[in-house]
Amino acid sequence: MMTTNGSTDHSFWWMFYSQLLSELGLEDDAARDQLVSGIRNSANWDQIRPGTAEQLHQIGEQYKIAVISNADGGIEDVLTRCGIARCFRTITDSGLVGYEKPHPEIFRQALQSMNATPKRASTSATSIPWITSRHAAGMQAILMDVPGAYRDKAVPRVESLEELQIALHGN
Repeated sequence: MMTTNGSTDHSFWWMFYSQLLSELGLEDDAARDQLVSGIRNSANWDQIRPGTAEQLHQIGEQYKIAVISNADGGIEDVLTRCGIARCFRTITDSGLVGYEKPHPEIFRQALQSMNATPKRASTSATSIPWITSRHAAGMQAILMDVPGAYRDKAVPRVESLEELQIALHGN
């Protein structure tokens, strides 16, 4: 369903919230639809951890870094308000390019904007499906698992930007 019915991001979150509400014993389509709509609103993603800008700047001194986001066309404005947009060479927003993760085209466009090749690119992701899509696009992937929810999964993962810096040095 994630790759065949409409928007891949919408389908993922539709399935996620349908399952969550079902497990809670709630069959509320209106609530599910509101949750799905809310997750796509880039304005909801404007809280960052202290020190994030400094850590991104450090990473950016050694690597070309960019953002690939499933958003509504406004993620660059959000990153600017957070004070971190300048840390990235490019920002690829699905709401502007017309493709969402996990579709390989969003990764191709991001790589093109960076003048990079998949074999020379690493990416961090926030969920297992996005890790799979990055591998399919030929990119090396690292799961950004801040809460440690995937510690038992056999995927490359980190829990902080500090750990990401260490992992990047190892590659």
